[in-house]
Amino acid sequence: MKKKPLISIKNVWKTYIVGKEPLHVLKNITLNIYENDFIAILGPSGSGKSTLMNLIGILDTPTKGSIHLRGKNISHYSEDDLAHARGKTIGFIFQQFNLIPTLSALENVTLPAMFQNMPSEIRQEKATKILSSFGLGDRLHHTPAELSGGQQQRVAISRSLINDPTIILADEPTGNLDSTSGKQIMDSLKELHKQGKTIILITHDTELVKFGKKVVYIRDGEIHTKS
Repeated sequence: MKKKPLISIKNVWKTYIVGKEPLHVLKNITLNIYENDFIAILGPSGSGKSTLMNLIGILDTPTKGSIHLRGKNISHYSEDDLAHARGKTIGFIFQQFNLIPTLSALENVTLPAMFQNMPSEIRQEKATKILSSFGLGDRLHHTPAELSGGQQQRVAISRSLINDPTIILADEPTGNLDSTSGKQIMDSLKELHKQGKTIILITHDTELVKFGKKVVYIRDGEIHTKS
């Protein structure tokens, strides 16, 4: 029986109107992502990879074409439906960490679970367990300013896991880290892939391509090669 894609992007365009002229940021993109894939999407600045990330991450919808998540066409979902699908399915890791500075590590990690109505006791226990698994058991009540860059990114990874998503979408996850911390983060992503997570890595760093089991090269809004 043929394996069905977890995410299927078919003939997708993303177009903005600049002045009176159309700007085609993505052009006729077709891409299938399967469960437990580790895909690296590589492209230079301005290539369209961030726009593609927003579509894969259900943060945006296409101008033309279709996106299916587990067989359901989400191309024209409402904002509420997109948010629900996103919260249940995808965990995000960003280059800038995107932690709330006034919250502790524990509070940052539990936040997405609050939006999914996870009971307080369960989310606290789960967040503590995840943070401890990343060596942050003694940093639960520290704010981001009290943590190193590598520790902040581990908090961000912990946050991405709190709702037990199928997909981890990592946008330049090592971009603000030194080489040692960056390696630790990539090792963490490799381990999550071994545990069955689907990893989608968005990067311009050719050194990170070796971590992907599949590589998609994007330039000028088009996919040029897949491997």
